[in-house]
Parts: sequence; C-alpha cells; structure tokens
Amino acid sequence: MQANLRVLRAIIAVRARAGEFVLTASPARPARLSCALQKDLIYGKSMLTGSCLCGAVAYEVDAEPAPFVHCHCQTCRKTHGSAFSSVMPVPRAAFRWVRGDELLAAFESSPGKFRRFCTRCGSHIMAERIAQPNVLLRMGCLDTPVAGPARAHIWRSDAASWYDPKDATPELPEAAASPPPAR
Repeated sequence: MQANLRVLRAIIAVRARAGEFVLTASPARPARLSCALQKDLIYGKSMLTGSCLCGAVAYEVDAEPAPFVHCHCQTCRKTHGSAFSSVMPVPRAAFRWVRGDELLAAFESSPGKFRRFCTRCGSHIMAERIAQPNVLLRMGCLDTPVAGPARAHIWRSDAASWYDPKDATPELPEAAASPPPAR
C-alpha cells in the first residue's frame, strides 16, 4: 500500500508540474483528488513519460517500469558521451510518441539497431530493433520518477578505462565550485 501511495504521489507531482491539473488547499480544506482523477492517475494510459532536452519530442508508455541496466558498450558510450547509458526495455505495443515525432532522426549504429534522437537538441531518446517486441528507453530522458537500483552493469568488458562503478569517488548533491579535496 505504501509503495502505491509513493507512486501516486510521484505521478501527481509530475503531472502537476506539467500543468495537467492544479491542487488547492487550505488548513481548513486539505487538497483532495476526485476518485475519477485518482483512478486515472493509478490506472491511466500513461505510466511512464519522457521527453528530450528541448521538450520538442515526448513519449508515453502504458507499462510499469521494467528492470533496467547500465550499458558500458562502446556504442552506448559514444552515443551518450558518457561512461554508460541507463537502458530500460518496454513493450513496443505500449510505447507511443505524443509530440515531435517529425523531429526525430535515426542512426543505424549496428545492423538493424536504430537509435532515435531529437534533431533540435540531439537527445538520444530510445533505440530499437524493428523485429523485436521491446524498445529501449534511454532513462536520462524519462520524466517519470523510477525506483532503482539497476539490475546490472552490462558490457563491462567494453567499459571506459577511466571509469570504475565500484570506486569511492566523492558524491556531491550539485556541482562544486572547486574540485573536492584529494583522498
């Protein structure tokens, strides 16, 4: 029950930020959602939403979050300019573009695998193999909060030499004005 309440609160927060509805409250009259709105939020069409950096491209997925992985293959590293890419498979039948699909471009990074990205901001949004039942969401583009941790780090045999997921690098809540002190 508590997990359902956390998910509902996360969905409400995301949709309220998107301007889908406004909650008003006072000490005498706490904010309440109608039963219909609660049902829509819990069982509605969109369990996951995502968008690119500029917001021109967006998608919805009618599915629960799936276990995800951090992929360290060279193609993912180069596509994202990062040590790895966090990837979540979702059913193709549950995935749909809701905005900006005309702004998408695709790059065939390996035979049959297409990486789709926004032509305005360059965000890599998803990848797919046309004959496969799932598409691969790039989790950095998710707008819906998703609980972790990842199921696994994959393609560690291809990982960047400069990154070790087990190191004890200091973690900072935001950018530091200067580098942290040496260990």
